[in-house]
Amino acid sequence: DYELCEEWGHLYPVPREDLINLHRGHLLHLLEMGDMEKALQLLQRIEDPGICLAITEQSLDQHPHLAASHFLADYLTAHFYANLTTARRNEIQALYMGSKVLLTLPEFSRVNYFHLSSRPLLMLEQLLMNMKVDWVAVAVHTLHQLLAGQEIGFAVEDIDNLLSKYAEKALNFPFALKEKRS
Repeated sequence: DYELCEEWGHLYPVPREDLINLHRGHLLHLLEMGDMEKALQLLQRIEDPGICLAITEQSLDQHPHLAASHFLADYLTAHFYANLTTARRNEIQALYMGSKVLLTLPEFSRVNYFHLSSRPLLMLEQLLMNMKVDWVAVAVHTLHQLLAGQEIGFAVEDIDNLLSKYAEKALNFPFALKEKRS
């Protein structure tokens, strides 16, 4: 049905907003089905970059599932980086990094951290508080790779400071040791 509507849009003038809604619905449907290749083809078929940007941003703002969010954040960063405000860029890159970290976690646990996908540092802190040390190691490694040369509102130093803070708390004993006297 989406393809038929798209063909109809080529034959007759369709208002811009309706065209954006049509393509956004089609894109979200393809992403929900897991067909990233067709989703990419759909975005490449859209000739007007302004419409393509609006469709991709609105789709991302619908908070689709993890793989779709990752795909959309990657596409926006790759194709519309210059068109985005600094704040929006940071937000999208943080979502990209957070979704990448989530994809490194075991599948059964992703649902517990999905709500933190746009806040990778907070996700890392939550993993530390939940004593998921092995997962933290993978997450830190992933974030270090992704942060190389990036500027998104936090840096490698922030990750290191967070790790230091929790390492210090792990060694902090709430009671005083008594000395043995001979």
